[in-house]
Amino acid sequence: MAVAEVTDATFESDVLRSERPVIVDFWAPWCVPCRRVSPILEEMSEAREDVAFVKVNVDDNPSTAMNYSISSIPTIARFEEGQVTQQAIGALPKNQLSAQLGL
Repeated sequence: MAVAEVTDATFESDVLRSERPVIVDFWAPWCVPCRRVSPILEEMSEAREDVAFVKVNVDDNPSTAMNYSISSIPTIARFEEGQVTQQAIGALPKNQLSAQLGL
């Protein structure tokens, strides 16, 4: 399953109201560490049917980034029942990312 783009307009329906946990990648196209994390999240998304993976471009969707006080990117957050339950900041290796996000 590919990592879908989510916007300020669709964040509530796609993430906050999701029936299953959602991993949200807060990123920007100019961010080199974000580009390193992206293929790792793509790989993880293909291995997990029980968790949704999405990405939010912080430049194009500043409201969502501001609502969750995203000050460093990449920030990858796990949302369950509309709440952030776990979070990882920075370009981490797959095993550390998995551990910090409870995957």
